[in-house]
Amino acid sequence: MPHVLISTQIRLESGPTVVGDEWSDKKLMEHLGASMMKTLGNNFMEYRTPDPPRVVLDKLEKLDYHVVAMTGIGQTCIWTLHKPDHNTLDKKVTTSKGDS
Repeated sequence: MPHVLISTQIRLESGPTVVGDEWSDKKLMEHLGASMMKTLGNNFMEYRTPDPPRVVLDKLEKLDYHVVAMTGIGQTCIWTLHKPDHNTLDKKVTTSKGDS
């Protein structure tokens, strides 16, 4: 799973942070300490962790995820992270060196 979206509403300093949906990588969600929840009024499930976004971003960085975008919508902050596929990177580097 190369992309992850995380978000929080209002409480940047204290969490909780939404880190995935029902189709997210279960091992990654476990690593982030997230639990599956359904908010009253929503027709979908989501993973939440009590950690603030800073802690979640630090955990994801240790797994080689990098922030590629961040935005604020109303009182919600959203980060998009990407984890490069090292096999693809190795192939690109090898191909580039061979082309010279």
